[in-house]
Amino acid sequence: MTTISVRAAEEYTLTPGSPRVGAGDAELPWVEDAAKVAPRDAKALSKLFLERLSSLEEGTHEYQYARNTLIEMNLALVRFAAARFRNRSSDPGQMEDIVQVGTIGLIKAIDRFDLSREVEFPTFAIPYIIGEIKRFFRDSTWAVHVPRRLQELRVELAQAKEHLGVELGREPTVRELAGHLKISEEEVIEGIVASNGYTAGSLDAPNDNAEGASDSRTIADVVGEADPAMELVEDLHALAPLLNDLDERDRRIVEMRFVREMTQSQIGAELGVSQMHVSRLLTRIIERLRRGMLSQL
Repeated sequence: MTTISVRAAEEYTLTPGSPRVGAGDAELPWVEDAAKVAPRDAKALSKLFLERLSSLEEGTHEYQYARNTLIEMNLALVRFAAARFRNRSSDPGQMEDIVQVGTIGLIKAIDRFDLSREVEFPTFAIPYIIGEIKRFFRDSTWAVHVPRRLQELRVELAQAKEHLGVELGREPTVRELAGHLKISEEEVIEGIVASNGYTAGSLDAPNDNAEGASDSRTIADVVGEADPAMELVEDLHALAPLLNDLDERDRRIVEMRFVREMTQSQIGAELGVSQMHVSRLLTRIIERLRRGMLSQL
């Protein structure tokens, strides 16, 4: 029989007439509020519940009770692991998300725990919990989504830079990083470029490089310039309905001249008219479109 603490035994297993779940060897003590079980008692009771869980049929009421009780009793492990990542989140409200993600790791640990390994459950569960939390940060904290391979390479590059920086007394070169990590220089460059996607600055943020203290301009106010292509977009947007108003032959002529970039002679040969006639047709079409554009100003 699994040995548990005296306090846990008195409160949860040895009280005469106390409720039980299951029957025979699979009988389990009834825990009214598993979340309030003290950590030391939870550790002891977890051994009993894990032992019983391995012999219960999945999907039964007894199985669900044992599994759910194990989850609630060991939430302290999740909170302990989540506390290690408190400084990595700028949003205090995100701690709740971290705990929820860590709970997924706890559930996986309960489902995969093997009593024959003779490993304490907390020792087994903590890596699962931390793994889920790290995966959460890896997948959700990047400003720009990049492949997992590059996310992991960013961490390796940071560690290599720190190690070589101490060893060399200066910033390591791309070649030195590649040699240290045993990868190509192209992969190092790709990882460095991908690292830029980890965080993103807001264009509405104050301009820290402003010379005057009273300068309240944002970064958007001092960087960039007007894109001349924007006028082209506006022109094309205004031109679209005018092109739709042309008859089929005129639209075909416009397509051949300005889309397929055919010469007037080639257009004439395809239409069966002279190059001079094509020139007059193009002049008339363009003049019509120009008047339509000007009328919208």
